[in-house]
Amino acid sequence: MSTITAPPRVAAIHDLSCFGRCALTVIMPTLSVMGYQVVPIPTALLSTHTGGFTDLHFHDLTDDMEAIAAHFEALGTSFRAIYTGFLGSAEQIETVSKIIDRFGTHKSEDEEQPLILIDPVMGDDGELYSTYTPELVRGIRRLSRHAQLLTPNLTEACLLTDTPYRDTADMDPDDALAFCEACLEKLTAVTAGRIVITGISLADGTLANLGRDADDTRFCIRRPHEPHSYPGTGDLFASVLLGALLRGESFPEACATAAGFTSDVIHASIPIPTPNREGVALEPQLWRLLPQAKNAEWKGK
Repeated sequence: MSTITAPPRVAAIHDLSCFGRCALTVIMPTLSVMGYQVVPIPTALLSTHTGGFTDLHFHDLTDDMEAIAAHFEALGTSFRAIYTGFLGSAEQIETVSKIIDRFGTHKSEDEEQPLILIDPVMGDDGELYSTYTPELVRGIRRLSRHAQLLTPNLTEACLLTDTPYRDTADMDPDDALAFCEACLEKLTAVTAGRIVITGISLADGTLANLGRDADDTRFCIRRPHEPHSYPGTGDLFASVLLGALLRGESFPEACATAAGFTSDVIHASIPIPTPNREGVALEPQLWRLLPQAKNAEWKGK
């Protein structure tokens, strides 16, 4: 008789943007359907995300984060993974570092050390997000040193390494990948853990994800580039990547799973008549991430 166990817990330190699918509204359903209990520690409350919306409501939750974490500790809560993303202020760097220190050494119920995934959410397409300051960028660099898994997009990889951003879609594909490989090498000074630079647009019509495993193995996963951009796809990629890793997939396999699922969700969202700023139509596709789902046709090659 098999032993019935509780779903492993993932602490998700991200913002709650109420409208427009990103951050917690993407992370929670994605990891939940993959079999994990997502325990949110919200960093900020926003009426919408910052991409494509104006006059939004923004409320910093720094003080609440500390109180929430203290209560979790009092309850003896442990986590299989700690996953950080969008931060609301520079003051939250210390708060999040303390949360990682507080829970990062507590073994989960399956006696595993928590996996620390840091998604250094700061900007995209060469631009810093409107709520971010130079002080917060410097703090994200410090925080990224905790990462066992780091998932920047190219803009964020450049910000973490003080590299001038270049639009890879305007470059020869080989030159673009060489530029990104140089960024990847610089990121090894930030963390000795696994790294994947996501969403690299190439002039040949593909989208690349460039990775480095903990043993320094390098790999590149390329998919057809869908001609639409949606907010929250980085959160979707990182969530599926984390879930696949925790299921036991190797790092290259998990990156391929995440890239394939994200690409297909974007493709399925294009015909839906809603503004791109509302995010991908994730809901009809989530069943494909169920542990018992056998659909593997979307995994990257």
